[in-house]
Amino acid sequence: MINRKRFITGIKSTKLNRREITFLKKYKPWGVILFSRNLHNIKQIKNLTSNIKKIFKDDNYPIMIDQEGGKVNRLNKIISLDNFTSEFFGKIFIQNKKEFLITYKLFVDKISFLLKNLGININTVPVLDLRYKNSSNVIGDRSFSKNTRIVSEIGNLCIKYFKDNSIGTVIKHIPGHGLAKVDSHYFTPIINKSLDYLNKNDFKAFKSKNSLFAMTAHVIFKKIDSENTVTHSKKIISIIRKKIKFKNLIISDDLSMKSLKYSISENTKRTFIAGCDLALHCNANINEMIKVAENSPKVNSFIIKKTSEFYKNLS
Repeated sequence: MINRKRFITGIKSTKLNRREITFLKKYKPWGVILFSRNLHNIKQIKNLTSNIKKIFKDDNYPIMIDQEGGKVNRLNKIISLDNFTSEFFGKIFIQNKKEFLITYKLFVDKISFLLKNLGININTVPVLDLRYKNSSNVIGDRSFSKNTRIVSEIGNLCIKYFKDNSIGTVIKHIPGHGLAKVDSHYFTPIINKSLDYLNKNDFKAFKSKNSLFAMTAHVIFKKIDSENTVTHSKKIISIIRKKIKFKNLIISDDLSMKSLKYSISENTKRTFIAGCDLALHCNANINEMIKVAENSPKVNSFIIKKTSEFYKNLS
C-alpha cells in the first residue's frame, strides 16, 4: 500500500494489454475503475478483476464501477436496470416508505451480490444531487428527489445497505451538481446561488455522511470561488471538510472531462493542491494516464488509514 500513488485509472478494453500491465506495475495506482467497454460477460469480468488483483498481489485491491441503475448501468450487457432509477426509488419512498425499505434493500442486496461475484468492491453511489427543473439532464432521474431531506435519508440507507454487503460507496457529486445548467462532461457549469441557500439545500444533502469516499463536482460556485471548479477549489474543499463534515477520502471526478480547462498534468496538480485525496482519470488514454501518474504523489498516512478501514469492511 505505501508504494501506491494517489490516482485511480481506467483501462481500455475487456482485458489488460501489455502497456497497461507495464503501467500498473510501474505507477501503482490506488485503484482501477471499470466501464461498459470493459464488461462483456461474467466470466470475462471475473478474469479481468482477478488479473488486476494479481498484479498488486492484493485480493482487496480497490476496483470501482458506476452502477447506479437507470441510464448509468455499466453492466448493461449482463442485466437491464432501465426502470430502476433513483427517481423511481424516490417516488416509492414518498408513496409507501415500508414498501420502499423492502424494495430498495432488495435492489442493493442484488447489485452487491453481483458486484462481489465479479470482483468489484466499490460502487460510486449514492448520487446526492438535488433534482431541479430547467437544469441539465446530466443528473435528471439519477437524483432521488428535489427534497433535501429525502435525498439525505435515502443516501444514508444506500451507504448502510452497501456497507452491510461489504461494498464501498462514493457519494457524489459533492457538494452538489443539481443546479448545473450544462453537462460538466462538455462544459463548465457556473452556479450563482448564495452560500446561505446552498448550505440549506444542496450542501445539506451531503452533510455528515458515513461513506468512506466522496466524488467532487466539476462545477463553479461563483459566489464562493469564482475562478475554480470544486475539484480545484481550496475554499470549497475546506467547506466540504469543515461545514459538510466529510471526514474521509475525497476523489476528483474524471480529470479528462471538459469542465476542467487546463492540461491533464495541470488538472492533476491542481486537484491535489486544492485538497483532494485521489485523482480519477477514466478515458484509458495511455499518454494521459502517464501524465496523471507522474503528477500524483504517493499515498500518505491519511489515505493508508482510510484504505485500511475500507479493507476491514471487506473482511
